[in-house]
Amino acid sequence: MIYLDHAATSPVRREVLEAMWPYLTRDFGNPASHHDVGAAARHGLEDARARVARHLGARPSEVTFCSGGTESDNTAIKGIALADPRGRHVIVSAVEHPAVLESAAWLGRLGYEVTILPVDTDGMVQPDLLADALRDDTTVVSVQYANNEVGTIQPIAELAAGAAARGVPFHTDAVQAAGWLDLDVRRLGVTALSLSGHKLGTPKGIGVLWVDRRQRFEPLVHGGGQQDGRRSGTEDVAGAVGLATALELGHGDATRVAERRDRFVAQVLETAPAARLTGHPTSRLPGHASFVVPGRSGESLLVDLEARGITCSSGSACAAGSDEPSHVLTAMGVESHTAQTALRLTFDESVEDVALDQAARELARLAQG
Repeated sequence: MIYLDHAATSPVRREVLEAMWPYLTRDFGNPASHHDVGAAARHGLEDARARVARHLGARPSEVTFCSGGTESDNTAIKGIALADPRGRHVIVSAVEHPAVLESAAWLGRLGYEVTILPVDTDGMVQPDLLADALRDDTTVVSVQYANNEVGTIQPIAELAAGAAARGVPFHTDAVQAAGWLDLDVRRLGVTALSLSGHKLGTPKGIGVLWVDRRQRFEPLVHGGGQQDGRRSGTEDVAGAVGLATALELGHGDATRVAERRDRFVAQVLETAPAARLTGHPTSRLPGHASFVVPGRSGESLLVDLEARGITCSSGSACAAGSDEPSHVLTAMGVESHTAQTALRLTFDESVEDVALDQAARELARLAQG
């Protein structure tokens, strides 16, 4: 099998499992327990928190472990909006992950006004449009760092600076960016940032919410007051250790992977004239190639490719099985019927050149009908 769906989830890495193993066996205790087994778990948890913080250029006290990107996004957007007295106006981009869009919609049902920022045909948010949308009562802005469906990388530092100039908290969903792009929160200028481990090679169920220490937010999970009350519940120590390890490993040489991606895209477009690249042609994730193939159903292409040993997707894993066209592609101006022909192939350094060449040949052959 040639696995080209890393944007949906990545294989668990051996180094990650080895780092987690002691906290699944010998040091399995509850980190809140006052005995040696609990102390060992607590030490592992706080070491993982410090390692994640170093990767983010942040303070350990600002790092909260949670169940994944969806919980992190929900907590950031709802938590900041509910705690911030500025007003009841929220801004999100039109191409956000459903975790962000649905969080904003939930706030809308509570009486918040939600502005959806449009994007251009490459899926990019223009800073001047955000500047125009900001108001004195804007309580939070959320724009993803890199898009999961088309790979477009947003100008986060510029967008965050525009929000900061108006005193508005800025959250970014960095789930897809992790392992590829700079996550230093000070250089990015963001107020809050979300991560998910399983995109990096951890088991599913661990994520991170970083929030600047100066920013108030209302926790969504209440209980025993773990993690200084920011997210109650017994912590997944092994998952936290695994996530810290995966962040440090990254996805490999981003420049080399981007060069391989460009060769792959060129090979497909040269041999399958009907295929069209979606997303920004250059400002995109290194291991991300996405197309629409007019005249072919995206789902049928997936089936045909899998029959040839190539596993990929038609877009967001969260929308798998839906008959609706991608909200990301339609926001970019792609016609609904064309959006339903979408195909996404995502990979990291572990995928060999021979596998990419085979995938490009088979996709080109199928795209020609």
